Amino acid sequence: MAATKKKSGKSSKAKSGAANKAVAAKGGAKRAAPKQAASPAKRSAPAGAKGKFVTIGDVTLEVERRGSGKPLLLLYSEEALELEAPFLDALAKRYELIIPSPPGFGRSNRPDWITSTDDMAYIYLDLIEKLGLKKLPVVGFSLGGWLAAEMATKDDSFISKLVLVDPYGIKVGGPLERDIQDFWTLHPDKVMKLKWADPEKGKRDYPSMPEQQLEIIARNSESFARFCWEPYMHNPKLKHRLHRIQVPTLLMWGKNDGIVTTDYGAAYKKLIPGAKLVSIAKAGHYPHIEQPAAFVETLRSFL
Repeated sequence: MAATKKKSGKSSKAKSGAANKAVAAKGGAKRAAPKQAASPAKRSAPAGAKGKFVTIGDVTLEVERRGSGKPLLLLYSEEALELEAPFLDALAKRYELIIPSPPGFGRSNRPDWITSTDDMAYIYLDLIEKLGLKKLPVVGFSLGGWLAAEMATKDDSFISKLVLVDPYGIKVGGPLERDIQDFWTLHPDKVMKLKWADPEKGKRDYPSMPEQQLEIIARNSESFARFCWEPYMHNPKLKHRLHRIQVPTLLMWGKNDGIVTTDYGAAYKKLIPGAKLVSIAKAGHYPHIEQPAAFVETLRSFL
């Protein structure tokens, strides 16, 4: 985005610092207790998006709506890459996409009492009730898939069909077995190779991003660490609750996902009654971004 006037040296330096913070947050960072996020930063809504805020008690959630048609609840990943991904345009031609930002992500606030995905799932259920949503498909990606699974174990009466794309959330191996790669401590280059079949598709040009976008990226990373740090990337109780999901469920997995492999996906599938698992070739942790055509075709055939 071209600037209308030259930025001062101070502004450029601040932007560079924010970019460095965002990069560090996405891999290779040392573990330290996450701090409270700053006040939500404003960000411009993508073309066709209708953003608003919904208040539930002391929680204020940012909720975007895109497209037209029957409603579809879309729960984005920890990196929120879905918000700018082309596959959303294809879905928006058939559905009204309802896209909430979890507490601490986007422009949603994050009260101190919210400490886990379990807490966030209950907040999302309150949001569903407040918006009056009934019998709609729910699609969740990565962290969003984990949240969707948490919600469905508590109440799946509002869900027509459930789609989980490379979700986290369960521990399937022994205490010394690595089910989910520790991307917080691995070198960023290693994380990229594990996360993407084609690492070039995962590169982000932080220096060229506006400061507001960098603030959102850093804030999302901080909240992700806060909620998923300990226990690492799972809820020990979730795998014992997945049998409660009674709606048609599809798990979609990138065949080359090195963060949570297809074996992890197969274990997830076995815990959900009647669930199906489909792998997408030449795709890693984000098959909907690396192979959008194959993803949309598979999703449409299921929905």
